[in-house]
Amino acid sequence: MTEKKLPPFQSEFLKPKYWGLWLALGIFRLILCLPYPCLVILGKSLGKMFVQFKFGQRRMAIAKRNLALCFPHYSESQIEHILRENQDSIGMAIIETGMAWFWSDKRILKWSKIEGLEHLKNQLAGAGILFVGVHFLTLELGARIVGLHHQGIGVYRPNDNPLLDWIQFRGRVRSNKAMLDRKDLRGMIKALKAGETIWYAPDHDYGRKNSVFVPFFAVQETCTTAGSRMLLRSAPKSVVVPFTPMRNDDFSGYTVKISPAVDFSQCENDIDTATKMNQLVEKEILKAQSQYMWLHRRFKTRPNESDPSLYE
Repeated sequence: MTEKKLPPFQSEFLKPKYWGLWLALGIFRLILCLPYPCLVILGKSLGKMFVQFKFGQRRMAIAKRNLALCFPHYSESQIEHILRENQDSIGMAIIETGMAWFWSDKRILKWSKIEGLEHLKNQLAGAGILFVGVHFLTLELGARIVGLHHQGIGVYRPNDNPLLDWIQFRGRVRSNKAMLDRKDLRGMIKALKAGETIWYAPDHDYGRKNSVFVPFFAVQETCTTAGSRMLLRSAPKSVVVPFTPMRNDDFSGYTVKISPAVDFSQCENDIDTATKMNQLVEKEILKAQSQYMWLHRRFKTRPNESDPSLYE
């Protein structure tokens, strides 16, 4: 599990159908050579462009609905303020993904710092770490930053485009050991038992199968993966360590904050574990609320299939 295996380049990638993607990639890499303050300006501009398209408008409507559901005590002006900042983060996420995949180690280290690294380094020998990194828009870059200090194994969904999947995979393992398909529970359990650190994001709605319905912020019945319980039960020596990758408010760089391990030993079933995991996720989100991926339809799966959608 410690040997880094890169996917081989395929001659298929040289065919004309991929030329447009290669051209876009080349332009993108040239843009990433710009000074970081220039990239910030570009990222914010991309965020403004995003909301000009119907797709972007639909996603921002989902974000607004999520915020209203999670924080019913927020005023309209509070929600609009978070959305404006979230818009900047959406544009920056495109730039930050490129930074994560293509910047040198030296440049990453120049613009980042990490706090709480001891919570990863001081674990008992042989104890696996379920490293909970929820879906912040800065997550790609946060994973790269942490990987420069403590290497782990990523969990991801392979891209449908073979070339983009090849680029994504190589970018994500630059500072880490390997990648596992998010459906590969057996591989995750094996890695945890071997004392590895597994990147884990339990905060999306992955559908009714293998899920339970527990509170998430103010939504009392939120579809939440039961996989957390399965992993912790199968690798009982493992610990749960959450972290938050934050873009500094003044756009002066990035700070990754790693929190102390959270004790799940008193959780007796899927409901207990999922509830505690959601509480953990909530705490991390509130550290950088406007940088979270509110665009996802977090509450699309309802407890009963006949229940009305929360997004209509």
